[in-house]
Amino acid sequence: MALTILGLSGAVGHDPSAALYVDGKLVAAAEEERFVRDKHAKNRMPYEAARFCLEFAGIKPGDVDVVAIPYAPISLSEKARWHYARRYWYAPDRALDALFNGNRRFRRYKQRIEWCLVQLGIDPRKVEIVPVEHHLAHASSCYHLSGFKEKTAILGIDGKGEYATTFFGYGENGKIHKIKEFYDPDSLGGLYGAVTEYLGFEMLDGEYKVMGMAPYGDPHKYDLSRLAKFEHGELVIDTDYANVIGFRRYKEKGKGYYFSPKLIEWLGPMREGDIADDPYIHYAASMQKLFEDLALQMMDHYLGDILRETGKLAFSGGGALNVKLNQKIIARPEVKELFVQPASGDAGTAIGAASYVSVQRGVAVEKMEHVYLGPSYSNEEVIAACARHPARPQWRKIENGDTEVPQRIARLLADGNPVAWFQGRMEFGPRALGGRSILGCPSVPGVADRINEQIKFRERWRPFCPSMLDSVGPKMLQSEHPAPYMTFTFEVAEEWKTRVPEVVHEDGTSRAQVLKRAFNPRYYDLMLELEKLTGNGVVLNTSLNRRGEPMICSPTDALNMFFGSDLQYLVMEDILVEKPGTH
Repeated sequence: MALTILGLSGAVGHDPSAALYVDGKLVAAAEEERFVRDKHAKNRMPYEAARFCLEFAGIKPGDVDVVAIPYAPISLSEKARWHYARRYWYAPDRALDALFNGNRRFRRYKQRIEWCLVQLGIDPRKVEIVPVEHHLAHASSCYHLSGFKEKTAILGIDGKGEYATTFFGYGENGKIHKIKEFYDPDSLGGLYGAVTEYLGFEMLDGEYKVMGMAPYGDPHKYDLSRLAKFEHGELVIDTDYANVIGFRRYKEKGKGYYFSPKLIEWLGPMREGDIADDPYIHYAASMQKLFEDLALQMMDHYLGDILRETGKLAFSGGGALNVKLNQKIIARPEVKELFVQPASGDAGTAIGAASYVSVQRGVAVEKMEHVYLGPSYSNEEVIAACARHPARPQWRKIENGDTEVPQRIARLLADGNPVAWFQGRMEFGPRALGGRSILGCPSVPGVADRINEQIKFRERWRPFCPSMLDSVGPKMLQSEHPAPYMTFTFEVAEEWKTRVPEVVHEDGTSRAQVLKRAFNPRYYDLMLELEKLTGNGVVLNTSLNRRGEPMICSPTDALNMFFGSDLQYLVMEDILVEKPGTH
């Protein structure tokens, strides 16, 4: 009998997702937000995502052996709840709650999962529900999927799970060993989130905007180091300023923030609007530097010996999406290879919990080679969506799609047109990697601004990223390090800064996807065709969505977005949709 494990995340009220393992193979994974069209899908359970996974795999609800959830009860005899209570003594209701009712959130979460299972047709009394500690799920999602055979250092940095915020451990012979955890409120991810709020963005959504803003500022102009210290092996956040709860919170227009009025007294009012200006760009730069410095110090302290031994590091948690930190990590001489789980945020814990349980049951999981794990649609389904759409789209089918689609679209791109590209299975995780993308030609001046102003409606200082052929990666990025998921930035070679200026950020770096043909042949062939036309096997690639919306899932979603923007061309499988007057 096959071992069928359904991983369901959504633990702390955001980014619910589902992942399905059958005999160690990750068959399907998807985020709920894509189906319900609600970014981060806060306070929802992964019902649609789970339904998709089961239907895609042809598995009946009654055939699921185990449901793995990335949230577990934490015993009172462990340090975590005591640490929380002691550090939050100024909010006695929260402190006492942690001691006397510390697994309340877990119980509520388990109840909601059981309710979700009933909706899916799975009897919660007949299926085994296995809780996995949040940080172990993160650790499993990067270590077990890395494909590393040697002893591997494991790092986890995020806001918080049950109580833990930071994880140091190692993996050996398929088993994960904990070395050390830090607990809430001592959270580097939480601090970055609090400063993200202060800089005028949403926590859990705006951290990468802070990272994109940082290169415009001077990290030495303001010193934010009083916010956090790493001494004697412990991380301590200054809760006079950040990671605060209860009455210490700064409140404005009825909303409470994770920083205190003291931070406002010190740094001035919160940033508002879309401009990146003085002093906020410098605060962003200083926070990014503090994050990098402390993360590297902690990594060196707890994982340095293992890294010097084998050079392998697996990294997950929301903090692992900080591509600037990742660039610094792979520059370290002791690090030979870094694997970052591409869905490092909480959505990836569905994969983490399911893979952890699979390995526990004696079924090893395969190496993660790509993230094309969501739904795909046939030409017939695309045509049906066009027929139903109120905008009455004009479409035509491109014959011999595998050769003609890359050629036709490369020509449109080379002529300076942005194109919406909808091909194959939807990506899992926050990055568009050639499944649901908006593409541009990175040597055409102004194409990035055009996509920003007319299509994405994003903040103008945020960078656009390149996808490139594996034959181009080492030359343009000056590195042989694998980069299939846009989880790293690289220093761009001087010659390429002028060849593809639209995908080089303010600081001379690019957050790149280096593609092997096996994992997305049509996207690869498009870049080959573009190389023939422009000399560069590189394409500007941003996610197929508008600001504030989740990435596109279905053809109908794509058409809605297409007609709500200034895009002129949309290609879905072999079907090219054009707006009238585009010739």
